[in-house]
Amino acid sequence: MRIMELLTDDPHPPGEAVGDPGPEPSTASWPRVLLAAALGPLITGYAAVATVLAVVALTAGRTAFSGTGVLLAAGPGWLAAHQVRLGIGGHPLGVLPLLPTLGVVALAARTASGAARRLGCRSFRAARPVLITITAAHAAFGLVLALCAKGSPVTANPAAAFAVPGLLAAAASAAGIIRSCGLPDALADRLDPLALRGLRTGAASLAILVAGGAAVFTVVTGVSWATVADTYEPGLGTSAGLFLLSLLYLPNAVTAAMSFVTGPGFSIGPLTVGVFGYHGGAVPAVPLLGGLPEHHAAWWPALLVLPAAAGALAGWSLRRADAEPAQRVRAVAIAGAVVALGCVVLGTLAGGRLGDGPFDPVSVPVGVASVVAFCWIVIPGSFVAFFAGEHEPPAPPPEALEDNEAFQDADDIDVQEASKAVEELEAAERASEEDAEFEAEADAELGLEDPALPRESALEEDGVVTGGTETCGDVEPDEGDR
Repeated sequence: MRIMELLTDDPHPPGEAVGDPGPEPSTASWPRVLLAAALGPLITGYAAVATVLAVVALTAGRTAFSGTGVLLAAGPGWLAAHQVRLGIGGHPLGVLPLLPTLGVVALAARTASGAARRLGCRSFRAARPVLITITAAHAAFGLVLALCAKGSPVTANPAAAFAVPGLLAAAASAAGIIRSCGLPDALADRLDPLALRGLRTGAASLAILVAGGAAVFTVVTGVSWATVADTYEPGLGTSAGLFLLSLLYLPNAVTAAMSFVTGPGFSIGPLTVGVFGYHGGAVPAVPLLGGLPEHHAAWWPALLVLPAAAGALAGWSLRRADAEPAQRVRAVAIAGAVVALGCVVLGTLAGGRLGDGPFDPVSVPVGVASVVAFCWIVIPGSFVAFFAGEHEPPAPPPEALEDNEAFQDADDIDVQEASKAVEELEAAERASEEDAEFEAEADAELGLEDPALPRESALEEDGVVTGGTETCGDVEPDEGDR
């Protein structure tokens, strides 16, 4: 768990440069630095490819070494290292080794980062000349090599030779500049910290899936080492060539193993290998493929615990990303999207056409693999992030607090008015009771025993007329009164 958190915690906030870019360079140093950034990766990559070809030519038996032939053959080799599909004698070759591609991408990224530092660029905008220079140099060099290869046994499409190396160089240079100068301002302003956390977690999850595929490939190769050893032919040159071929295509095999671990699997011609299915077929006799199974095994579905664990680790690393569970689930979805995109890129680069023979094509089901990988990250990751994190309701905004206080004041006013009305009602009831008691006392003084008898009738019986001038019926008025 701690490893996942270390992988996803970024010590540098968005837009912050890593390291001190140093003092501002003089204007005269810009052309020199840009020229070195443009030519450095091209010369280094071409020399590396020529060195590998020279070693193969020197160790191969019954082959005459030619320096000029090696230099000429290094051109298509450079294009293959940049994933430009070739044509060999009219037959397509699209399954290109990924190990040289990783090398040239790392070289371009490091060159761009170093050039940005030497130029004192403190933002991505200031380092854009470095990005443009490296991209244009790779695209132009690829186009020149494709045009020079016309009419030779190994050819390349000029449009692809221009576009593909340029795109790879642009992506690698952008990554190096971001590492040195930070994200572009337009992108940094639009991305919130939670989205960045999801992006880093997705990259770490993709690395975990690749590591799982590499572990499965290593174990299978070790168990089948006897078969792997039988694929080597006698002779130092042939064995060295097969070993070098297997080494260059090792990332391709790891990508296929990752697709197998997640479920969809891969195919080589008629051979199809998946967790839930298997269809046999012939394979090339190279050491890299010596560990391929000959039949389906019932325990293969148990390997699905590896991608499920990767998704659970992603959710665990994001359990404290936000106090609201819905936001944590959104970060997990971003991580799943990064993993799906990575599977699309790796699956596309790992496969392709392999001539027109029985082993054509080599493919990874990119669409299915990306969807399945997304689900492996999002489903267990969302479950863990939702239930392992906080569940307290978020604090209401200030406007809601003001509205709540206003409602409380209104409630207090209503309570006061109701209390006042109750007091007035009680006072009126007490006054009514006092009037009733007074009338009862008056009736008792007049000798009214029957409360049902009307008051006027009772007074008339006593000779008291309420509405007239006489007060008593038996008393005659005095003369003086008359």
